Amino acid sequence: MNIYESKNNELYIDGISAIELVKKFESPLYVYSKKIIKKRFEDLKNAIIYPNIRIYYAMKANSNLRILEILKNEGAYVETISPEEVMIALKAGFKKEKILFTGINLSIPDMEFAYKNKILPNLGSLLQLKSFGERFPNSNVAIRINPDFGSGHHEHVVTGGRESKFGIFCSKENKDYLKDINKICKKHNLKIIGIHAHIGSGVLEEKKYLKLAEIILEIAKDFPYLEFVNIGGGIGVPYRKDESPFDIKSFGVEISKAMEEFVRKYGKQVQLAIEPGRYIVAEARTLLVSVNDIKETPKFKFVGVDSGFNHLIRPLAYGSYHEIINASNVEDEKEEVVIAGYICESGDVFTRSEKAIEKRQISKVDIGNILAIMNAGAYGFTMSSNYNSRPRPAEVMVCDGKAHLIRRRENINDLLKTQR
Repeated sequence: MNIYESKNNELYIDGISAIELVKKFESPLYVYSKKIIKKRFEDLKNAIIYPNIRIYYAMKANSNLRILEILKNEGAYVETISPEEVMIALKAGFKKEKILFTGINLSIPDMEFAYKNKILPNLGSLLQLKSFGERFPNSNVAIRINPDFGSGHHEHVVTGGRESKFGIFCSKENKDYLKDINKICKKHNLKIIGIHAHIGSGVLEEKKYLKLAEIILEIAKDFPYLEFVNIGGGIGVPYRKDESPFDIKSFGVEISKAMEEFVRKYGKQVQLAIEPGRYIVAEARTLLVSVNDIKETPKFKFVGVDSGFNHLIRPLAYGSYHEIINASNVEDEKEEVVIAGYICESGDVFTRSEKAIEKRQISKVDIGNILAIMNAGAYGFTMSSNYNSRPRPAEVMVCDGKAHLIRRRENINDLLKTQR
């Protein structure tokens, strides 16, 4: 689905001029497409023909209430990482039984919160399982397994394997973990109703995802009370034009076959759970920024904008590529520039690789132009900060030529409140 078009040499987002959006809501500005969010959820739901499916939206990718409400109305479940995410999901209207709490390094108050609020915990270590069982025996839980296999677009987002902090480690060579799990569960009368694994983020090869499914379904055979098997998230989106998209249709067919075979051998119906985050929201959001400065060194022509890694940290954190379009001058001849942020750090550059600053071919830029940083819907606002005491931008939802404010812009009063 393409909601972007050029009219009169300006970028339009779902029928609205990017220039007009900035005039109305100011810059910098996050702009979301309701159509794309719904379309990506429907694409995944329709691709998986296995009938017993739970699609957990991994809300760490983007936790805006309006986005959560859209997905709730589409029938989504939600995967949360913290008590605060749980509370936001409840505020958005998700029922408790549709929330999974995959907390990391949980404190005792975190466990108490999950238990008291009847939120299913997804526990990622033997010690966490033991601590929960000691305090809340006779409970249902899920567990997260590290299947000695990982993948992702950057080493920082690989969540499986021998260097990963996530999950209860297991491997073909060593199944002692199973004895330990069974011992804890028997002692505290815990019933494991869900098993989960996640290999990493930004995976574009469906074969890697299917390999994970094969591993976790083999492990799942050892757990007799399962209600669901959760194969995690991590489905990527193509940020570069030369990247091939994840083959969602082929994946849907193959994972459905795998689940049907598993259920036949397991002897009872089990739901398939999957946790997309990036796949649903990444392509739905554009960060609009204004050009405030232009300067040159013998090596680079720097275009300075009114945003930085405090609003979109992915280029600095991972060397991530985001296409950048001059929304004020879409079709003019190109020039080589570096797009630099306004944060007082040398690394605050939007056009970079993992190793270095990179030049980018962008239509001729002038002071006051609006630049559109594309595919910024995942891990943009949720990873933002107030570094340099800069407020975070407003967020707007667009659909069919209409725009609605879904989060107001922060101001100095918001920042001062946190220091009282």
